[in-house]
Amino acid sequence: MSARSLLVDAQRPDPATMAEAAALLREGNVVAFPTETVYGLGADALNADAVARIYAAKGRPAWNPVIAHAPDIEAARALTRSWPESAERLAQAFWPGPLTLVLPRASHVPDIVTAGLDAVGVRVPAHPVALALLRATGRPIAAPSANRFTQVSPTTAAHVQTSLGDRIPLILDGGPCEVGIESTVVDLTSDTPTVLRPGMISRRQLEAVLGRPVALSVGSVRADDASTSGQRSPGMADRHYAPHADVWLFASTQRGEIERALTARQRSVTSPGGPVVALLLGTTVHVGATGRVVPMPDDPQAYARALYAELHAADADGASLVIIEQPPEDDQWRGVHDRLVRAAR
Repeated sequence: MSARSLLVDAQRPDPATMAEAAALLREGNVVAFPTETVYGLGADALNADAVARIYAAKGRPAWNPVIAHAPDIEAARALTRSWPESAERLAQAFWPGPLTLVLPRASHVPDIVTAGLDAVGVRVPAHPVALALLRATGRPIAAPSANRFTQVSPTTAAHVQTSLGDRIPLILDGGPCEVGIESTVVDLTSDTPTVLRPGMISRRQLEAVLGRPVALSVGSVRADDASTSGQRSPGMADRHYAPHADVWLFASTQRGEIERALTARQRSVTSPGGPVVALLLGTTVHVGATGRVVPMPDDPQAYARALYAELHAADADGASLVIIEQPPEDDQWRGVHDRLVRAAR
């Protein structure tokens, strides 16, 4: 059975549709909905059994926490035990928006939301449908991306239907996501603010608001390691955001090497595989008669907006290999680089 998909006006969400989705959430069910980053799979963040349904639908390991979404700063603050000045500054500057703050959790936040840790990630999303759903529900909503664990995050309702349509009851279709990759996650539980997951809000922007240095600590854990303990941020799996195809990353200076590797790969297989898809910034690479070349934007915001859609399209093509020309090494591109590296592992 496929999930019901309800089309929602992204700017003026229908109150009746929001009420229907909110009722499902209050009853302990899950609902997929759009945010400005990616589509989320939501459940009542204060209902441990409901949040467990997120983990079951996604096949998500228990060590991977989920972000609690709130409709405003006051509601987000209520999920925390302390709210330092740094949190207030960042919230005032970037919320609603693609920034998650990790702070000491309030006692009423269930362990399953935080992977058993004493810190919770909170965010106020910018998408009108997400905000309308939060207000209609009257509860914080725990919501990781609405896809199976380690696969490419969804930026349209159709992506959610393909990945989770047989596992969830309802998808709110608010159109394509504007940002396109997940939020920046900043840990504020110690004296030094630390980026745990880069996104489209850069470290330079964070430092400008806080007036002091921000550290970067982007780790990785093996997705299949049952001994892994709770992580302070989602998105830490070594292989993540990945299409079904193999992914090769290359610098523009490696064009010749990539073409030789493609030729060797084609000669080494006894039967033809799926096509090769190339996401390129300017380099020309020959991918064979059945391959497809996609010119990617040279602006980091536009690139992020297009990335997951192109990886989903490669899956739909049955691609056996996706080769991706790496973008510039720059602070504004750090979130994109993080997603590419994890997809290629």
